[in-house]
Amino acid sequence: MNRIQKFFTQIKGLLVHRFFQVLLFIILGLFAYGLMFSNVKPERVQVELFKPAEQTIRSTKTVEDTYKTEQEKEEISKQVADVYSLKKEYAKNKVDLISSIFDSAIEVNKETDPDEDHKEDEGKEDKKEVVKTDAQKVSILKEKLTDEVNKNIEESVFLALVQADEDELKIAKDSTITAVNNVMSSRIAASDVENAKKKVVEELDYMSISGDMKKASTSLARTAIIQNVFFDKDKTEEQRRKAVESVEPIRILQGQIIVEENQLVDRDVFRQLELAGFLNTESTIYPYIGLLLFIFLTFAAFYYFFYYSISKKDNKYNQLLIFSLVFILSMATMKTVSILADLKNSNLEYIFPGAMAAMLIKILLNDKLAVAMIILLGSYGTIIFNGDTPGNLDFSMGLYIIFGGLTAIIILSRPNFKSKVLVAGLLLSLINMTFVFSLIFIMDSHYTRMEYLYYAAAAIGSGVGSAVLTMGLLPFFEAGFGILSSIKLIELANPNHPLLRRILIEAPGTYHHSVMVANLAESACEAIGSNGLLARVGSYYHDIGKTKRPHFFIENQMSEENPHDRLQPETSRDIIIAHAVDGGEMLRSHKFPKEIVDIAEQHHGTTLLKFFYHKAKKQDEATLETAYRYPGPRAIMKEVAVIGIADSVEAAVRSMKHPTPEKIEELVSFIIQDRIQDGQFDECDITMRELSIVKHSLCESLNGIFHSRIEYPELDKLGQKVKE
Repeated sequence: MNRIQKFFTQIKGLLVHRFFQVLLFIILGLFAYGLMFSNVKPERVQVELFKPAEQTIRSTKTVEDTYKTEQEKEEISKQVADVYSLKKEYAKNKVDLISSIFDSAIEVNKETDPDEDHKEDEGKEDKKEVVKTDAQKVSILKEKLTDEVNKNIEESVFLALVQADEDELKIAKDSTITAVNNVMSSRIAASDVENAKKKVVEELDYMSISGDMKKASTSLARTAIIQNVFFDKDKTEEQRRKAVESVEPIRILQGQIIVEENQLVDRDVFRQLELAGFLNTESTIYPYIGLLLFIFLTFAAFYYFFYYSISKKDNKYNQLLIFSLVFILSMATMKTVSILADLKNSNLEYIFPGAMAAMLIKILLNDKLAVAMIILLGSYGTIIFNGDTPGNLDFSMGLYIIFGGLTAIIILSRPNFKSKVLVAGLLLSLINMTFVFSLIFIMDSHYTRMEYLYYAAAAIGSGVGSAVLTMGLLPFFEAGFGILSSIKLIELANPNHPLLRRILIEAPGTYHHSVMVANLAESACEAIGSNGLLARVGSYYHDIGKTKRPHFFIENQMSEENPHDRLQPETSRDIIIAHAVDGGEMLRSHKFPKEIVDIAEQHHGTTLLKFFYHKAKKQDEATLETAYRYPGPRAIMKEVAVIGIADSVEAAVRSMKHPTPEKIEELVSFIIQDRIQDGQFDECDITMRELSIVKHSLCESLNGIFHSRIEYPELDKLGQKVKE
């Protein structure tokens, strides 16, 4: 493991330079490109016309079958009936013609028949000549009509018109106009003209006029009935155009079987294979360019997120290297599962342990990078799990990966599951199974009971597999990168840990003090957004060095005799200062994480042992202050700074006889201010605002701990009497 850690340390050293960072991203991009290359590579098949196909061929893309679409359009166009339009003006024209004929006849009869007006004017010179013969009347009537009309009307009709009186003509006119209008208002095709004429005759049969006049009216009506419906070319073409436009393009769908194994390849199948691109001899580079652009965009987005969302204190280069390794491992696993799924021709892809990556990054790094990882894997999963069908994207699989990963992150964020990866995996299995069934039901897929069980088993295998792989890989990453995960911290917090048992047995006072400091430090760290769990565990072990000489520390002195009263200040100083150095050595010998070792060595920083310094100063004025300071180093992590404050505050408050909220607040303020003025936080990025929050948290916790003594002073008096 030391070799591995050294190797990774060397790589991290290189990543400080921007050139190697870019090189790493290029390597990751090329790795992803290589894995997804076969998923976008256009497929070529060997088929011969009028010979059986050697394999079942599915279309790799959706493409329009223009030949069949045109055939369908032609068929639809032929089915559109010719449009015949009704000429409504024909009815009015014929009615006007009939009316004009009858009006002309009435006018002729008035002009040619003698009446009272004529008798009164018979002596005048300009008296009109009275025409008395029917032939003359017919001639005058014809003059009033057009040649075209005269040509179509029989002589007998003219004769009947000039012989009838005015009343009879008016009756005939009204009846004929009504009959003609009724018949001509309906649609009359060329083939229906004779039937229409019969209909108009039937309507005129009931006229109460003389036989000659009725015959004349019937003849005029029959002449007026003509075809009024004609083929409308423009409207017919418009209807056919609309019908053709409504035809949906016939497509060869992505994944559609074009030809099955051993099926004869006829001309239609051959044409479809050509349309789908299986017979193209020319290669296309567009799928490869598309994949390259897709990878570039996703990595560019991640690069921006990584370098502008992760603060410097989070050790970017360490995180980038871990992220890269988990990405490579996950992508390789994804490709392996997809190949196996294609070989088995099954939905084995649902067993892919995608949540493993999210779990590892969540535990080793943080939530932000875990979410980024799972989105990246889900995006690439849509391509890798496309069944090597170029152009196809399996979005359901992409959703499955992303949903499973996000669920794992949420589960591990719960306090009850932080150290229970396997339990989290079991819960994830149930959620995965539910999600798979939801996808099946949404797509309205129908499967047998065994197929449903298969899907359920794959989803459960994904969840459990993710948890098992996470547990198996965690030690490798923790050792190789010196990472202190929450699982490792919880393991170290176990009261049965040998070193904690040793503190409890050999230095019970120190053990109790450490537990109190842990409670104070954890609350304060969580209040400022730091690692509360690290603060708690670090507090448990921060005074482990006291187990070498437990009775020289006041919390372990059961009797009132203090051994330091018999020692020189220099000796006492060496014993007290040694506990920080001894603690660091003991923790290193037990392979403790660096963060815990740093807490043991740095929690006192370079503070001054004031009691022994002043004692020595009384004995020798030349005593140097630096000789009575802890060797340090000073706190670098916020957690160390908070533990140092909590350590001093807990000891000071415990020594107070009558602590009150005011006294506690004053004491905490003094200790924090003293450390600020002493420069103990100069190497730590803790802010004044955060120190104010720490102060408030410590006061709140201490008031809760010493609540009984503050609220019930009577108990103190009773205790004093018992002591007396």
